[in-house]
Amino acid sequence: MSQITEIVMDVSWITDRIALGGGVWNESNMEDLARAGVTHVLNMQVEFDDRPLAESHGICVLWNPTNDDFLPKPVELLKRGVDFALEALDDPEARLYVHCAAGVHRAPMMTLAVLCALNWQIDTAITLIEARRPVVDFADVYVESVRRYLMSREGRLSGSNL
Repeated sequence: MSQITEIVMDVSWITDRIALGGGVWNESNMEDLARAGVTHVLNMQVEFDDRPLAESHGICVLWNPTNDDFLPKPVELLKRGVDFALEALDDPEARLYVHCAAGVHRAPMMTLAVLCALNWQIDTAITLIEARRPVVDFADVYVESVRRYLMSREGRLSGSNL
């Protein structure tokens, strides 16, 4: 793996290849991510689209906007993000940054879904995320949204419940 640099912006490394944090917002922060070896960004915020900032750095971005409204999130939203993350992580050199505006609700929810798709147990994944990023606040409705997504992956939800 290439040389990794420290990041000044609000980033918490959950694993050696998956980071979680707040909004990128500007060119300087995207440059910091690129220098840290981030190859993919999964943006959960509705507030800002990172794609224009990422282009010059060759960073692949999925803008997967969702409101932080404490309402259940659709299975498809989580599926889209997890599919992007798993495809990225198929490359052993890839590093993924998952974020929303503050890295407190939406991005932790998505990071939880990604870790569980990588065969982590949900409680173990929550403990790890909270330990690595203490500002995380797992809203019950978001954790339940992840549980519904995981059930859909296992085929335990019928099409009418999605």
